Amino acid sequence: METRRYPHPARAIAYLLGAFPLSLFTFVVTVTLICVGVGTVVIWVGVAVLVAAALLARAFGNAHRAWARVLLGADLPKRAVMVSGDEGMLRQWQTLMTDRRTWRDIAYLMLEFPLSILGFALGIVSVPLFPLALFLAPRYAWLHSQLTISMLGPDRTQDLTARAERLQASRARGVDAAEAERRRIERDLHDGAQQRLVAVAMGLGRAKVKMDADPALAKALIDEAHADAKLAVAELRDLARGIYPAVLGDRGLDAALSSLAAKCPVPVEVTVQVEPRPPAAVESTAYFIVGESLTNIAKHAGASKVTVKVWRAERATGDQVVVEITDDGDGGAVLRPGGGLAGLADRAATIDGVMTVVSPIGGPTVIRADLPCAW
Repeated sequence: METRRYPHPARAIAYLLGAFPLSLFTFVVTVTLICVGVGTVVIWVGVAVLVAAALLARAFGNAHRAWARVLLGADLPKRAVMVSGDEGMLRQWQTLMTDRRTWRDIAYLMLEFPLSILGFALGIVSVPLFPLALFLAPRYAWLHSQLTISMLGPDRTQDLTARAERLQASRARGVDAAEAERRRIERDLHDGAQQRLVAVAMGLGRAKVKMDADPALAKALIDEAHADAKLAVAELRDLARGIYPAVLGDRGLDAALSSLAAKCPVPVEVTVQVEPRPPAAVESTAYFIVGESLTNIAKHAGASKVTVKVWRAERATGDQVVVEITDDGDGGAVLRPGGGLAGLADRAATIDGVMTVVSPIGGPTVIRADLPCAW
């Protein structure tokens, strides 16, 4: 069973004393705007007033989140005031007014005001009375923070729905990427190693026929077949390395990325700090993101220096491996549908990762991928 961690008495008292004026202001403004909006909705002015009340309620909710986060350490991330999207302003307003989180913010502001009055009184009397400050105020502040977390915290239903939609979309992109990779492997086998092995078989067959009649020609044919066989082995090795490089499985990201950097015509500085070793899917995704990025930089960026940094970062949702590639080239790189960078973003999305590209004209270009270690 998880142990309750009550806040420090000084922080609890400061929270209770400061919550009252904040709650008083937000309650009065919100109630006033709602009443005015409802009273004037028949002449359409009330619609704009109600929208303003909803926007302010969400902003006030962020203020209460910040207050609980700073003084009580509550895990309450800031929420966007305006609903994001590509729709027009009226459509965004409609989405805002029908968003359940907006009404949760308003409900919290209504409920918070009477509770803050009691908390303010408790905070006042706790200043001179040591037992109240030591025992009662921290517990009341903790209960207050639990109410704030339950009402202003993330909406689990909507978050899970959005996560399911993202995973469904990333799975579809992953299936497409896997199919494209399968076709590439099939094409490389058909056009490369398979053709060379056929040539080896034909050369050995001709050498067998000429062995008694013309030993010199047979020897030349065998030498040619031997050379083709070595080329076929090299092509198969390169193909296998493209699927999953052996150095990555044997020695990890640091050695694998250093190998990529050594082959790049542009000077590359590599820094890797990912201990303990992440899962194989994360390592391979990071490897191919760096490899494709270095290839694009060498071909198109006109850069003179590249920096590759990979590190493990702790997040509230779990550990992540962050990959960041920076170059001083010409810039202008974008995530185009069907492009190479979009393919890397799809690869990252298959493990619920996110890739971003910041590349203003004139540079520098920063490609960053946040890859979760559990999904």
